[in-house]
Amino acid sequence: MLRNLLKLQRDRMKLFMNLFMSGLFLFIFSFIMKSAAPGMDHPMNYLISGIIIMTVFQSALSNSMNILEDITSGVMKEILVAPITRWQIAIGHVLSAMVVSVIQGLIIVIIGMFMGLTLSFLSAIAMVGLMLLVGLTFSTLGLYLATLSKESSNFQLLIAILSFPLTFLSGAYIPTMALPTILMPLVYLNPLTYTTAAFRFVTLHMEGTPVSGLVNAGVAFDVNGFIITPLLSLLFIGLLCALFFVLCVNRFNSADFSRVKTFKHVR
Repeated sequence: MLRNLLKLQRDRMKLFMNLFMSGLFLFIFSFIMKSAAPGMDHPMNYLISGIIIMTVFQSALSNSMNILEDITSGVMKEILVAPITRWQIAIGHVLSAMVVSVIQGLIIVIIGMFMGLTLSFLSAIAMVGLMLLVGLTFSTLGLYLATLSKESSNFQLLIAILSFPLTFLSGAYIPTMALPTILMPLVYLNPLTYTTAAFRFVTLHMEGTPVSGLVNAGVAFDVNGFIITPLLSLLFIGLLCALFFVLCVNRFNSADFSRVKTFKHVR
């Protein structure tokens, strides 16, 4: 785990590029939110909370590139002969990806506070807890996809195909109530919809808001009369995390790394 954290510290350009994309989205969508949501309370808080959780999601998913670099450079074969089990290696990688993604999310939180994001101590603690859960969930998914693709080019393509539609159909940048009705089934099937809703519920201090208000704000969802509250969203994320965790550890335990082509010059 510490090895991947050291790689983050050394590769500052990669960290900068990841944060640059989040900052760019924050800058662009801030103008859209100010003009398209004149009746919304705290539109910048609404937007910033979406940007923060998307930063955690994308960082957690893409940080599994480290394991592909280890595989293609031959470092993974050296790690596998160490006196530790494969599941311990998998968990170490997942935890490091989770911590890196939360660090990047916290940097966006700090930037957001300069742009008007207001937080209480309790909401800040709840935000960090949710970021850890979301980081863990999508780090496990990233590791699972990495062990399936085994090549960095395929993995990058897979991440791009997955992350763009999921992000824009989650309500993180564009509120779900502004999306066409025909897209709503895809919104409800998107797991990021529920991570964004739960995170936004905490960030916007909506604890005392009635259910109708939560639905109107896109924080709860009325699916043919069944209300998906932020608590149900949180439960769904937890179940998803457990599922991805089991899948990635099982896949990592059975993966045949000896069949992967290695490049000794890559370090």
